[in-house]
Amino acid sequence: MAKIPKVVSGFPEWLPEARRIEQQWLDTARQIFESYGYASINPSSVEEVSVITAKGEDVDKEIYGLKRLKADDDDKKGSRLALHFDLTVPMTRYVAQNYNNLTFPFKRYQIQRAWRGERPQEGRYREFTQADIDVIDNESISLHFDAEMVRLVHKILSAIGLDEVRTHVNNRKILQGYYEGLEITDPMKAISIVDKLDKIGDEGVSKLLQSDLGLSPELAQRCLDLAKIKTFDSSFVEQVRALGVTNPLLEQGLEELKYVMDSASDVPTGAVCADLSIARGLDYYTGTVYEGKLAEYPGFPTVFAGGRYEDLVGMFLKKKLPGVGISIGFTRIFGKMLKEGRLALAEKSPTNVLVIYDADADMAKLSAKAEVLRDRGINVEVFHDSAVKTAKQIRYADRKGIPYIMFAGETDEVKNIQTGEQVAMDINSWEPAEVGYQTRIVPSSKRSVNPL
Repeated sequence: MAKIPKVVSGFPEWLPEARRIEQQWLDTARQIFESYGYASINPSSVEEVSVITAKGEDVDKEIYGLKRLKADDDDKKGSRLALHFDLTVPMTRYVAQNYNNLTFPFKRYQIQRAWRGERPQEGRYREFTQADIDVIDNESISLHFDAEMVRLVHKILSAIGLDEVRTHVNNRKILQGYYEGLEITDPMKAISIVDKLDKIGDEGVSKLLQSDLGLSPELAQRCLDLAKIKTFDSSFVEQVRALGVTNPLLEQGLEELKYVMDSASDVPTGAVCADLSIARGLDYYTGTVYEGKLAEYPGFPTVFAGGRYEDLVGMFLKKKLPGVGISIGFTRIFGKMLKEGRLALAEKSPTNVLVIYDADADMAKLSAKAEVLRDRGINVEVFHDSAVKTAKQIRYADRKGIPYIMFAGETDEVKNIQTGEQVAMDINSWEPAEVGYQTRIVPSSKRSVNPL
């Protein structure tokens, strides 16, 4: 007996009933993105290696290079092309290349797969789907968009039923200005160290600040004092000022973060948190930064992240084009909800109606009636074999979760498989109780979410 090959580790595959939910999630995201005026782009999955590494991240070990199995001699020196490992770099290259044909501020969304050659583990895949939004503008970009990101992402995740995601927001200017006010000689290094707080804890961060930056224990503690400030409103401003550090950049960051938090004041309490420990370790972030966490699973990786940057597009174009954006890790969220049994898996098929095909029926007539229903937006499947008994055809519909069966003849009738009700139908006017498949995440048994 031949051995069935296994799927490659880190490349997830879902059964049809799960895949239907994933598609609905992405359709929901697409609809909400467009309701805010974001336009879809779909850059190539393959980029020049020099483009992918342009941000300066240490990602060489994670990049999947592309080469033909039988490469020419010129190709054996190393891969010139690679699969993109995120959607930000392709977007910046796309904006630079199409600058003269775009209208600014350019609001884009991008739903695509990406590839990273890292060790697969919970929440981390080698192939995954991301949904990104960014706004790019000339010279400067309105703070309005920083606030819009918070509202938009909350709306998407609420629409798919994920209510326990908490958006943590900070502003890098607060961190940099505070550390400058403390006269720390390398504030950017301090930011990168404090960003490890959730991984190594207070003691680990304090030790690194002392060993790597030469800070005294007292000064390291003052850094931690800022990181411990977390509020669900704008009260963080006075808490920061109470620490006694003054700096113009710090004040600017406080005002910008206050604007974002005030703009999100009507989002449900607890959904958005001003968290002054969030830094996002990437150096290109210059203002607002975001991280989304599953409040019920505190040890699980970030499910969305992003922030404001000044000059990513400038890597490829001699123009100042600042932007702000967020990337949602849909595969990470979906895989976690699937593992935890939080998805209400149901229909294995999009079919609303199965047309029964018996020995006396005319397939051409059955197909014609099915087309009438399809043209009206109803998904119809005509059974393929008249030799199969009606009971087995009904069992087939039941196993696939098809809610209705249709008996076509001189008088057409439709039967609800769940209730057993069978009535006469007019194919030109009949409507099923529900067309399409809607799902929401099943509430967790551990609904209590830890407060700050």
